Order: sequence, then structure tokens, then C-alpha cells
Amino acid sequence: MEEYAYVLDYLPQGRPDANHSRREPVCYAVGESEFKLFELVPKTGANLMSGDRIYIGKDSSKRAEIDHVKRRVNSIDDMTSFAAGELEPVVESIVKNNQDRFIRFFNTAQPISLKKHMLEELPGLGKKGAEAILGERAKETFKDFEDLNARVPQLKGAEKLVTERIILEIKDQERRRYLFVLK
Repeated sequence: MEEYAYVLDYLPQGRPDANHSRREPVCYAVGESEFKLFELVPKTGANLMSGDRIYIGKDSSKRAEIDHVKRRVNSIDDMTSFAAGELEPVVESIVKNNQDRFIRFFNTAQPISLKKHMLEELPGLGKKGAEAILGERAKETFKDFEDLNARVPQLKGAEKLVTERIILEIKDQERRRYLFVLK
């Protein structure tokens, strides 16, 4: 269950395609831990901006900005184009703010089969890149993204690889394996 989410788009006048008599303010957000997409109903007078971290958990007394979760959004196509455009920078921010979680992935990723490793599931990272990470990991675990990027220079931004993978998992409902998004 998601406790916190990051705002992707806030529509204080409601969705433009909604019936005028039923319009209510809505907010689109992505969950911090499971990367689920949500349509939220903000409290009256809420002032939300893209990238804001907000509480959406069960304890309603902690909800300063959000009244309730209206629904879970199943597809990025069910959100506004602005929300879809904000998804990548917001996910990248989540990855950077929670780097311990994602460094743990690089430090503990295991083989999927005899021929494929979990690391190879990251976009643009093939066998050679995975082998370089595994070789450095065998010497010493990675401390943070800076350490990982310095020790494995062919990565060119480990946080970008994780962000790209998360975006792929959010957009593609038919993925075979999910590394970061909880379906």
C-alpha cells in the first residue's frame, strides 16, 4: 500500500472532459514505493504543484492536501498529457531521493536463468555492462550512485537506467518481469 505519492498534475477545475455539474478538482500522482498511478481528490483550498510529495495513506488525519484516493489509474493514457510528461522527471526524483533502495538492487541482483541476469533487464545494459557491475560488486558493495558510476564508467548514469526501467514497467502493461513496479 502506498503511503506517499508525488504529484504529476493538478486540475483545480476538474477534468475538462467531465460533465460541468459533476466537475471536481483532481490530482494525478505516482506512488513513491510501488509506482502505482492514482487519481486523487484534493481537499478544498489545496495548492499542489508537480513534484510535490503528499501523504495518501490510510490515516486521514495525516492527509493535509488530499481528501481521498478516487481511483487507481491503470494506464498512462488515462491521465492528462501534462501528467504523462511529468512522469519521467518525477520518477527520476524518486529514484534519487531513495537511492539506498536502488543501490541495494545493484548489490543484490541475481541471475534470472543460466543465460540472463536481472541487471540485463535494465534498458541499454547488456551482458558486458552486467559483468562489469558484477565484477566491481564482488570487490566491494556499492555505496551510492556516485560510487557505482565511478567504478563502472560504461553505465553513464545508473539512476537514469533505473528511471527508464520504471517508466517502461509503468507504460507496458504486458511486461513479463517487473523489477520495481508492483502490479
